[in-house]
Amino acid sequence: MRLGLTQSLRAEQRLVQSPQMIQAMQVLQLPLLELKDQIEQELQENVFLERKDESETAPTAEQREPEQPSLEDRLQREFSAEIDQLEARVEPNWRQRTSSPGGDDEDRKFEALNNTPGRSTSLPEYLMTQVRTQESDPELIRVVEHIVFSLDEDGRLAETAEQIAQQLLVPLPLAEEAVDIVRDLEPIGVGARDLRDCLLMQLARFDFVRPLTRRIVEHHLDDLAMNRLPKIAKETGASIDEIKESWEFLRSHCNPHPGSEFGGESTSGVSPDVIVDEVDGKFEVRSQRGALPELSISPVYRSLLQEARTDPKVYEYLRRKIEAAKWFIESVHQRQNTIERIATELVRRQEGFLRHGVQHLVPMKMQDIADAVHVHISTVSRATSGKYIQTPQGIFDMKRFFSSGTMSDTGDMVSQRAVKDTLKQIVDAEDKDNPMSDDQLVDELGKRGVHIARRTVTKYRKALGIESSSRRKQF
Repeated sequence: MRLGLTQSLRAEQRLVQSPQMIQAMQVLQLPLLELKDQIEQELQENVFLERKDESETAPTAEQREPEQPSLEDRLQREFSAEIDQLEARVEPNWRQRTSSPGGDDEDRKFEALNNTPGRSTSLPEYLMTQVRTQESDPELIRVVEHIVFSLDEDGRLAETAEQIAQQLLVPLPLAEEAVDIVRDLEPIGVGARDLRDCLLMQLARFDFVRPLTRRIVEHHLDDLAMNRLPKIAKETGASIDEIKESWEFLRSHCNPHPGSEFGGESTSGVSPDVIVDEVDGKFEVRSQRGALPELSISPVYRSLLQEARTDPKVYEYLRRKIEAAKWFIESVHQRQNTIERIATELVRRQEGFLRHGVQHLVPMKMQDIADAVHVHISTVSRATSGKYIQTPQGIFDMKRFFSSGTMSDTGDMVSQRAVKDTLKQIVDAEDKDNPMSDDQLVDELGKRGVHIARRTVTKYRKALGIESSSRRKQF
């Protein structure tokens, strides 16, 4: 066998993605809120990209007055105007002056400011505020602060006093004192080792608690969670009604997650990318730009290019920036167009759902939409990922409309979501004293023309957050 280097020619076809194609795919995949941030970033990085309203209102050199006021004069006037506004707000009756120009606008701004939620206080911040008003020893406060910031989202402490002492290199009595301080803070139950300890801490604050309630928490908490009331009754000698009263007391007077109300950041609202309206009995689809600015190319690029023709490097740099701005604007427009075309086909196929609800959701695959719109299936996936559509039935994730189906007795395909909705209706209407098992749910679905396996029913039930029959049983 001869070894060596040789040269050969080979003809082949390969699809190579250009930077423009990659950028278009990235823009298509961005949700509306993230796209807004991306546009703001592009506006900052590319001087040739600007908002359309700015380019329309910016005066040209011919439109400017021959004599422009100096920069110092303009700043002086603006500063004087700000001083006048501040002095007006200092007056006691400034909000009652409705005759001043812009008074209504100021009232609306003031009202909006008053109704704007402030930053939520975290659990560690809330606890440390209490500690600093009660303790003055810096070393003790340092250990308490370590404990407070070691709590999980439910307010529980996984570390022991011995572990804390070893980590901070402090005496064990100091660590134990710090733990006791945290356990005495509000809300009650913070610093508990587990759920049982948390509930017992809260019960200790009541003047009177039935011995049965305390005994259930100490020895039968797992049985209570599994709804094994007969077992608790047998071991405690109490009746089912007495156990249910203790259970109700725990649910109404104790909080198993005392730190949950300080959970964290407030959830942001959903901005739909597509809005569906019913007009004269027909559904109309329109893409939603939200707060996206209209983009354009700055007109100053012509003069800059003309001036830079003598310097090839500067000219090439400016040309690349202008091309990048054009590509980005085209990607945004292409995104809007693609999403609208896909949404229009979705609405056409799911008209029954839009009129009558989830029971009329038609099974549909992404490939079906891709074939109808003449795009690749990956484009459909990118265009629907993280996008929301506002319909007469509510606001939904666009991927919600894609699901496989099950053949019914009538020969029609029923979507998985319709089957889940039917399953939920059956469970909601069942006898709570004698809930249906999964086998009985299979039979009940069969009576309604839907035949699926027991394991599928179990999977759907768990996906819906429905407990097993033993835990749904009411005594």
